[in-house]
Order: sequence, then C-alpha cells, then structure tokens
Amino acid sequence: MTHSADNLFIVTGAPGAGKTTLLNAASEDGFRVGWEAARAVIQSQAAIDGPAVQWRNPAMFAELMLDRDVQSWQALRDNARPALCDRGIPDLVAFGRMLALPDTGHFHRAAMLYRYNPIVFFAPPWAEIFVNDAERTEGWQHAQRIYEPMRDVYAELGYRVVELPKAPVAERLAFVKGVIAHG
Repeated sequence: MTHSADNLFIVTGAPGAGKTTLLNAASEDGFRVGWEAARAVIQSQAAIDGPAVQWRNPAMFAELMLDRDVQSWQALRDNARPALCDRGIPDLVAFGRMLALPDTGHFHRAAMLYRYNPIVFFAPPWAEIFVNDAERTEGWQHAQRIYEPMRDVYAELGYRVVELPKAPVAERLAFVKGVIAHG
C-alpha cells in the first residue's frame, strides 16, 4: 500500500546550494518545515562521539536518516497546509547507490511507500554560495558529483523535478510559492 502526502514538497539537490537558507525563509513566512535528517544525525552522533556518521559507518548513518525521514513524513502529512521537507526518503536511494551500500532495497520500498507531492524542488550546485560547515565536509566537487545521480533517482521514482533558480532567497521563495500555488 502506498501512502501519499500531496501537501509535502521536497527541497533537495546539491549540498551548499541554499536549501537551508530557503527553508529558514519559508519557515519565517509561515511554512511548516521538515528539517534535514542527515544534519540532525550528524549533530546528535557528534555530541556522543557515536559511530553512525557517514565517515565511520555510512550504512548505520543511512538507517538513522531513514528512521528520521519516515517520522518527519508521518508528523507532517496530517496537516493539510503545505510543508517543505529538507530532503526526503528518495535521497536515501541515491545515497545508497552512490556509496554502494549493501542491502538497500528497503530504501527503495520506503520511497515507494511514503510518497511526497510529485513536484520536487532541486537546488543546483552553486559555486558562488557554497561553503563547508561542521556537517558539510565533502567539498565543492562532491556537490557537483552527486547532483545528477540524485536527479536521476527522483525521475526514476516518478517525481517531476523543478530546478530552483540561482536567485536571492526572496525570489527563490516566491518561485516555490508560485509553483505550489499553480502545481
């Protein structure tokens, strides 16, 4: 059985491409936001010097992200108001492929079971705003390398990819609101 949540819109794409800035502005504008699982897992694991981070145990890291993403999907879907999700379950399908993780069929099953709105907003790599931080350590080349494989996974899963413009955050938010309003 598939569970659909047409009120949940994924914002994903390259690391360091302005997704968090956009989602912060959306939250201030009244949108509900599901925050990125990867960043939360890294922060909680760093606090306890835990093993479930990408550079120590990528499979365990992915499992914790999946659990957080499912919980976020379930928490946000029951309110009819639109919500923007900082990445989504389909990102884990791409993550598993890119890292050649074993036994990732359940990521695909989860992506098919927990469906978001068919429109997915993709932030393209944007060198002018890219910076590393405590959770984003992979670098600019990584951001460029993962963009296409992620887009491919979303297309394979039946989502319609809408690329975000490289524009100031207010313009990006207006773009997102316009796409949501006119589907």
